[in-house]
Amino acid sequence: MTTAPTQPATWINACPTHRLNRADGAAVLMPDGRQVALFRTLDDQYYAVDNIDPFTNAAVISRGIVGDRAGEPTIASPMLKNVFSLRTGQSLDDPAVQLTTWPVRVHESTIQINTRAEQGTP
Repeated sequence: MTTAPTQPATWINACPTHRLNRADGAAVLMPDGRQVALFRTLDDQYYAVDNIDPFTNAAVISRGIVGDRAGEPTIASPMLKNVFSLRTGQSLDDPAVQLTTWPVRVHESTIQINTRAEQGTP
């Protein structure tokens, strides 16, 4: 049995670090057409999750409220205020719902997102 070769994961440039303020988010269009919400937390950690709110199907997660719940970095959707872990994408309000997450890194003062999703992928 032969398996199809998988595409290697690559890093795409999202934005310069100085353009994303603490506790702020930005929408990023991935090469495959998916929308990702990129966040910088108050302690200068970077996270990327789906930008589509699974409860409303609106592309608004990047405009959510960055916070934390018991030390877990979170994003609250601006629509219905559902809260998600930025580390895992898991909804903290509904255990059956999870956002996809992507690896994020800073390379030469540029925030980059890996094209290979980590969790929550259907």
